[in-house]
Amino acid sequence: MKTPGVYIVEKNAFPNSVVEVATAVPAFIGYTKSAKDGNKSLINKPWKISSLAEFEQYYGGAPAPKFTVAEDTAEEGSEAVLGASSLLIGDKRYAVTRNDEYNFYYQMRFFFANGGGPCYIVAVNKDGYTAEGKIKKDDLMGGVGTLLKEQEPTMVLVPEAVYLDTAQDCFDVQVAVLQHCGRDMRNRVAIFDVYDGFKERDAEGNSNVTNFREQIGTEFLDFGSAYYPWLNTSVVQANEITFMNIAEDNRDGFKALLTAENDASDKTDKAKAELAEYITKLGNETGTDQEIFVARDVAHKILMRQSKVYSEIMREMLLTLNMLPPASAMAGIYTLVDHTKEVWKAPANISMANVISPTVSITHADQENLNVPLDGKAVNAIRYFVGEGVKVWGARTLDGNSLDWRYINVRRTMIMLEESIKNSAKAFVFEPNVANTWVSMRSMISNFLNGIWKRGGLAGAIPEDAFSVHVGLGDTMTSEDILEGILRITVLVAISRPAEFIEITFQQQMQKS
Repeated sequence: MKTPGVYIVEKNAFPNSVVEVATAVPAFIGYTKSAKDGNKSLINKPWKISSLAEFEQYYGGAPAPKFTVAEDTAEEGSEAVLGASSLLIGDKRYAVTRNDEYNFYYQMRFFFANGGGPCYIVAVNKDGYTAEGKIKKDDLMGGVGTLLKEQEPTMVLVPEAVYLDTAQDCFDVQVAVLQHCGRDMRNRVAIFDVYDGFKERDAEGNSNVTNFREQIGTEFLDFGSAYYPWLNTSVVQANEITFMNIAEDNRDGFKALLTAENDASDKTDKAKAELAEYITKLGNETGTDQEIFVARDVAHKILMRQSKVYSEIMREMLLTLNMLPPASAMAGIYTLVDHTKEVWKAPANISMANVISPTVSITHADQENLNVPLDGKAVNAIRYFVGEGVKVWGARTLDGNSLDWRYINVRRTMIMLEESIKNSAKAFVFEPNVANTWVSMRSMISNFLNGIWKRGGLAGAIPEDAFSVHVGLGDTMTSEDILEGILRITVLVAISRPAEFIEITFQQQMQKS
């Protein structure tokens, strides 16, 4: 100081604080109707949205699913095929087959219905919904790589992987997602569906859960969780399915089936003639767009009431669209639990919205091998309970034999702690590697963990039982470490775990009075 006067010197009284990172930001990869932000393409570009309205703004609405209907010549009792069903109406059997596989939009509806919030979307199809309607492995695999530069997502889902033509293609995509989460990024988890998960486990020639366990591999299992079975939902409403969802080249054939039913009915000749007129005009209405819409709506409602073939086929088409794998809903439940409770609360014993029933009924005995298999690759069950509805009844990762990473909430809590402390520690990069810095970092991390302990995230009667932070020469570092510019910190935490098995012992005692 060279000039006489009063000089103000400010000193920081408080250490830096750790800011808790977001824990519920899923990233979805799939096929959309479009992918544009104005004139800018969003193909293979992660883009954050916060609602279904925003999804429709950037990626368009629902697909226009097309079905083929014909008399069924297959033998009764044939193995179930995804997107195809056999329907007995009267004395005739009909085959109802979906021609496309696009389900991503419905999955997003399912996600937001179950508590979903902000998320990233990676649209992988360049031309929107194509006539072929085929999901391709290379497209989905390419979408996974786009997430390497995004740090915010905490979950990764490829819900349409289970619609790929072969199980092996699905497993290839799922393994790639698991490697992305556990090897490349280590700050997010994968949520998986089981291929052919709408089938019974013990069905003849079917071992869907066993195949999943064998093909998912043995690496990075603690970064993934799987759910079974698929679900019958109410995501798609009845008014969204009409005659126009019959494939164009099949409409005449479908109308022929309706005509045959009408001719064979016991209606009066006048009633038959009136219904025949509606059948003839289906899809051939004329007039303004509004007049065509009204005419089709009237015809649809009349046929739903007077034609059993028409109403049952429409109902079967609706059921086909509403049978969805559960992963997207689970991402919504993870988000809901994180926002209403905390990330360390197990996302289980939670009711599911827009779900009518699981496609497979699982009993207490059935779940034993799902939850505690010999290889540890637990598959979490979704079960129906009388008086309670459909609930998630499992909270394990695929690494069920690990006492460290058995539970999905433990892995996700650790990711949150690691990322939060890592981001705050960046402020000390290039600071002097001396005691003052060590004390500041220890204080910063301890204050953060103390807050987590008070909220119930760490187990212990007192803070010293819940966590400890170690840093210093002779403790975590050697003199050589300091010369090489390495500052080592060791953080020990006791994360709270769920009470998965509750045992209550009853015993009789002698009468005392």
